[in-house]
Amino acid sequence: MVKLIVLVGLLALSFCVAMAADHSPLQDFCVAQSDSQVRLNGLACKNPSMVQASDFSFSGLHIAGNTSNAAGSRVTPVATTQIPGLNTLGISLVRIDYAPWGINPPHTHPRATEILTVIEGKLEVGFVTSNPDNRLISKILKKGDVFVFPIGLVHYQRNVGSGNAMAIAGLSSQNPGVITIANAVFGSKPDISTDILVKAFQVDKSIITNTQFKF
Repeated sequence: MVKLIVLVGLLALSFCVAMAADHSPLQDFCVAQSDSQVRLNGLACKNPSMVQASDFSFSGLHIAGNTSNAAGSRVTPVATTQIPGLNTLGISLVRIDYAPWGINPPHTHPRATEILTVIEGKLEVGFVTSNPDNRLISKILKKGDVFVFPIGLVHYQRNVGSGNAMAIAGLSSQNPGVITIANAVFGSKPDISTDILVKAFQVDKSIITNTQFKF
């Protein structure tokens, strides 16, 4: 009986892990047909006889992103929009450029775990565990270091070097999604009620109002 319970538990765990990622493909590839009117979880497939090598490649990741913005960072995605051949394969990646002391603000990827490699510079990275602990797990990374952000958890990066920094990150979904916390909370359309945010953040109403105005 104990062995049966353990087996059932392992099967349930395996099922949960399997459901946490994109579905496995049922053919060699399914190159996205962006102009299709078919609606499904993913993108419709191009006729395999029409597939070209260009459907599986992307050029330009060597070009630095423009970091002249309030955050001082720029994310360059490489997902199905850039490589149609990624459709149904369950992966994507991004290049992230950081100006000195620039940040990639606290955000989550609702559908993907992220693994980040520092290519140039020095980054402070971290993520926060779920309630009730809300523990910050952070580290300073240098060139060649790798860090993992578990799926769904709030995380961030900050350039702590004197020069520009750059990282490449892989994500375990063709469409990982991104929820920037400040944008979602203070920039929703329509606004979340000011009274709700005042009580949630335990601050003066004017602070919430001014913050919402900026977004």
